[in-house]
Amino acid sequence: MIKSMTAFARESETAEVGDLTWELRSVNHRFLEANVRLPEDLRALEPAVRERLGARLGRGKLDCSLRFAPRAGEAGALNINHRLLEQLLQAADEIATRIGEPATPHVIDLMQWPGLLQEPERDLDAVGASARALLERTLDALVETREREGERLRALILERCERLLQRVDAVRARMPEVLAGVRSRIADRLAEVREELDPGRLEQEMALLAQRLDVDEEMDRLVVHVAEVRKALDAKGPVGRRLDFLMQELNREANTLSSKSSDSAVTLAAVDMKVLIEQMREQVQNIE
Repeated sequence: MIKSMTAFARESETAEVGDLTWELRSVNHRFLEANVRLPEDLRALEPAVRERLGARLGRGKLDCSLRFAPRAGEAGALNINHRLLEQLLQAADEIATRIGEPATPHVIDLMQWPGLLQEPERDLDAVGASARALLERTLDALVETREREGERLRALILERCERLLQRVDAVRARMPEVLAGVRSRIADRLAEVREELDPGRLEQEMALLAQRLDVDEEMDRLVVHVAEVRKALDAKGPVGRRLDFLMQELNREANTLSSKSSDSAVTLAAVDMKVLIEQMREQVQNIE
């Protein structure tokens, strides 16, 4: 199934350990590049998170963030390190005695001393397990969004493939008239200068002209490449790079057709083809 690389998913959960929220945002990129942001207490989860992102996603630039708010009771409970407090007060008294001034340590200053106030230990294993389970659900939502957007891109590309083939058919139908007009102009010119021409040189020039005007190969290759695009759109797994290559091939054939054209209708058809191919190429950039 075709998947877009552009998607967003957010999932939240209020669990026994606290409130967890994952946010995943992806855009197009040549490879899978993940920027993972986790709370400091949960940094140990990063290898497992990256492993799951790599297993579920093929390409894309991904912003992945986790927010964690402990339960209100746990977040509000702070333990005082009484031993450290006594040491600080004794040190303050000793310094005050030496300098001959009363010891008046400010409460706020004491509270900011590293290690004086300690949060209660949390069961980080339980938090990690809940976070990993919620990550899977968030990835499910992200992949579902990418698949929906991928189906929309698939429909747009198929519609343009059909319009491209219509232009190919129009050029094929036009070419007999184009060639007849060229032959008529050449015949008129030959009637004027026939006595001055070398028959061997004339035959060589006619062969070269016929070769320059022959666009059957370009038409055939356009049809083949469109068939490959349709085949890729029905394939499993990431196909964005293959589609991008096919867009380059389609554009090459349309450019060749345009350069060979000696007819305004064929030139306009070639321009239409290049516009359609460019539109498809822009859509392909978002496909995984």
